[in-house]
Amino acid sequence: METIGKYRVIRELGKGATATVYLCDDPDNNRQLAVKVIRFGQDCAAMSRRMRKLFQNEGMVSRRLDHPNIVRVYDAVVEDEFAYLAMEFVDGFSLEQHCRIDKLLPMHRVIGIIFKCCMALDAAYRQGIIHRDIKPANIMVAANDEAKIADFGLALNMNKDMDRDSTFIMGVGSPAYMSPEQIKGYPLNQKTDLYSLGVVMFQLLTGRLPYRANNQATLVYKIVNTDAPAVTSLNPNLPEGLNAILRKALEKDLYSRYRNGAEMAKDLSAVRYQILEEDETAQDNRHFEQLRRTDFFTEFENIELWEVLRVSVWREVAANVALIREGTNSKLFGVLISGCVEVSIGGKSLCRLGAGEPVGEVAFLHPSSDLRHATVVTLEPTLFVEINASALALSSEELLERMRNALLSRMIRRLREVSKIAAGLGQAAVNPATSSQYGSGINLELSPD
Repeated sequence: METIGKYRVIRELGKGATATVYLCDDPDNNRQLAVKVIRFGQDCAAMSRRMRKLFQNEGMVSRRLDHPNIVRVYDAVVEDEFAYLAMEFVDGFSLEQHCRIDKLLPMHRVIGIIFKCCMALDAAYRQGIIHRDIKPANIMVAANDEAKIADFGLALNMNKDMDRDSTFIMGVGSPAYMSPEQIKGYPLNQKTDLYSLGVVMFQLLTGRLPYRANNQATLVYKIVNTDAPAVTSLNPNLPEGLNAILRKALEKDLYSRYRNGAEMAKDLSAVRYQILEEDETAQDNRHFEQLRRTDFFTEFENIELWEVLRVSVWREVAANVALIREGTNSKLFGVLISGCVEVSIGGKSLCRLGAGEPVGEVAFLHPSSDLRHATVVTLEPTLFVEINASALALSSEELLERMRNALLSRMIRRLREVSKIAAGLGQAAVNPATSSQYGSGINLELSPD
C-alpha cells in the first residue's frame, strides 16, 4: 500500500493474524505514525462483523485515554472492506522480546516498567476501561524505559450497560495471561488486568510463566486451582519482597488481590527503592562467558547456561572455609569456577578438586537422602557457583536432564579413579589366561568365608 487514507506509507512494521501495521507520515502534523490496517474477509461474514466490532471498540476506547504510558490513538476509520487506526509510533521494542531466559532485562528495569504499567491501568480504570488482554506483546517500551500499553481492541467499557453493549465479546484474551475469573466467564473489573500484569512480571523476572502445561485444558485447570511458585524459588537472586507482591497480584480470591494499579505500584516502589540500580547485563554476560569456558558446562546449550545463571548464586569464598560438612543434611551443590578444595572423610584427605569440578553432587542426586558423608574445605580463595536445587527442580526438563547427565559422568569418572587406587592396594587377581571363560558350562561356587 502506498497510502492509507491521508497517510503516506513508509514501510511495514509488522503483520499479525488479523492486522498489518505500517509506519506512515502524517501530512497534517509533520510526524510519523503507526497505522494498523484490518481487511474484512468476504468469505466469512461473521468473522468480519466480529473484527469490525473489535476495531470500532479500539478506536472508541483508545481515543478517550490520554496517559503517557498508553499508546495514543489519533484517528480511527472504518470502511466497507477495511479499517485503519492511526496511533502513536513507539520507536522501541515489545516486552515479548525479553521473556526468554537468555534475554531477560535487569531486575530494576523490569520493576520500573511494571510500575508505569500499573499507573497506566489505574488511569484507564478511572475512565471505566479494562484492557482484558495484558500480555508482553501488548506492552511497548520506548526510550528511557517508557512503557506504552497498546491494543485496547479487547477493552471492556465498564460505563456501558453490558446487556446493550454490542462491542462486548466473550472468550477473548490470551489464556496463559488470563485471570481465573476471566477463564470462568465471570464479571470483570480492574483486578483482572492486575492479575495479567502479575503474570507478565513473573515471566520477565524468571523467563517462564507461573503456570506451565502441555495442553490448554491442563493450563486452565492450574490457573484456576493451583498456586504459582514463589518467584525467588525460580530466581534466588531476586529480593524476597517480590514474593509478596506477586502473590497478591496473582491471588485467585478477588478480595485479597490488589484493589487498583496505584496500590500495586506503591508496593513496587518500596522494593525498587531497596535495589541498587545498576545494569546487571554486563555482569550476566561476564558470568555467561565464564560458564561457557568451564569444562563442566562444555555440552550445555547456550539457553541452558542462561537457565543455570538464573537458578544459581556466585560466591567468592576465602581459603579454609567449609563449603560442606560431614554429617549435616543439605542439597547444596555447585561447580568450582576457580580455586581448589579438599574433600575429606573422617578427618582423612580423600582428594583435591580444582576448576570445572562439581562438589556436593552426591546428596543432590540421591533419591531419598541428603546426609553428607564428606567434608569439603577451600584450600585457597575460590569462586563457586552454588546451584539452587529447588529452583533447578522447577527449570526446564532439558536443563534437568543435562545437569544430571553431566554430574553422573563426573561421578563415574571419579569412581573409576578410586577403583584403580583400590585395585592397587588389593591382592593379585586370578590369571585370566588360565581361568575358564564364563558361560562354558562349568559350575561356579561362592568362595567360603
